[in-house]
Amino acid sequence: MDVTPRSAVPALLSLRATRWFTQDPVTEDELHAVLEAGRWTGSARNRQPWRFVVVRDRTVRRQLAELGSYAGHLATAPLVIALGVDEEAGGEDAQFDAGRAAQNMMLAAHFQGLGSCPASFFPAANADRAGRLCALTPPWRVRTALSLGHPAPAPPGRSAIPTGRLPLAELVTEIPDGARTAHPATDPEPDGPDGRGVREKRNEADGLSR
Repeated sequence: MDVTPRSAVPALLSLRATRWFTQDPVTEDELHAVLEAGRWTGSARNRQPWRFVVVRDRTVRRQLAELGSYAGHLATAPLVIALGVDEEAGGEDAQFDAGRAAQNMMLAAHFQGLGSCPASFFPAANADRAGRLCALTPPWRVRTALSLGHPAPAPPGRSAIPTGRLPLAELVTEIPDGARTAHPATDPEPDGPDGRGVREKRNEADGLSR
């Protein structure tokens, strides 16, 4: 798929999850491009709280497929990319950042004519087992993996997964400029990193200075 500035947005909108694959191999160049897209994903404070594990072994792929309610496609794809995430170093942003990396890799696959689909591993014990299958040790945990390969036709029949998207009218609201004036005496102030309000800390400091 050739993407130009004019076609970039339609190309983004055309991404769909692929759950059925041929056995045609993913080339090393194609895989490298997908991994590079993940590597160059932005992250909070550039922590890069991820590691990417390429799983080629059929037995491991089948075992991973058993760890999620909708992870069966991992067993049939020629490749799986597991995302190991360090939630301790990445903080509360870690899983969000991992999602950004996953989406970038899926788009990189899509632009090369490949298909992909994410799978989530829950509960926590399954995520821990996925990490062990991927030869990762704490603090790395694998909650997400991507199947990757050349798309195959879906089997006949109606999918149990809904299609389409909600209209923007149901998803988007706006707060027009000037619609609300802040009231310092009544509006709650944001909490600091320790969970205490800014005004609370200011009052405490004033008490200490008197």
